[in-house]
Amino acid sequence: MTNAAHRSMPTLSQWLRVKLFHGWFLLRRPMTLGVRGIVHDEAAGAVFLIRHTYINGWQLPGGGVEVGETMRLSLERELSEEGNIELTGEPRLVSIHLNRQASRRDHVALYLVSDYHQTTPKLPDHEIAEAGFFPLDALPEGTTPATRRRLAEVFGGASADLHW
Repeated sequence: MTNAAHRSMPTLSQWLRVKLFHGWFLLRRPMTLGVRGIVHDEAAGAVFLIRHTYINGWQLPGGGVEVGETMRLSLERELSEEGNIELTGEPRLVSIHLNRQASRRDHVALYLVSDYHQTTPKLPDHEIAEAGFFPLDALPEGTTPATRRRLAEVFGGASADLHW
């Protein structure tokens, strides 16, 4: 082993200090991360919205990023679970927001999805009460204010708000 290679390997005490620091940081400053997708049917001028069984209002599909999961993989999983929607191209990261409604440490990454395929219409289940595509100019009653703001930012030219 060369001296350069030997110097780059952490000692046991260095490795332990890093692990302890990261553990302390996680306990001291835990952060959660979520994703939401604006699934846009460009031809119809419509977006896909869901209504949960346990939260009021129509909103964009999405959810929490699981441990060991990338944001893109999380988006892919959530779109499949909540809308039977499969990505056929790359989603575009639009913005990242602090979601103070959930906690002081929750962040949401918003993606625009234009390349997709819906395998079958989403039927109600234990999590999703209703789901469907709605024209941008005729969103369903009860669409959440945050959803309306995100759509206005992406399609209406409104300034992006740093908060969800």
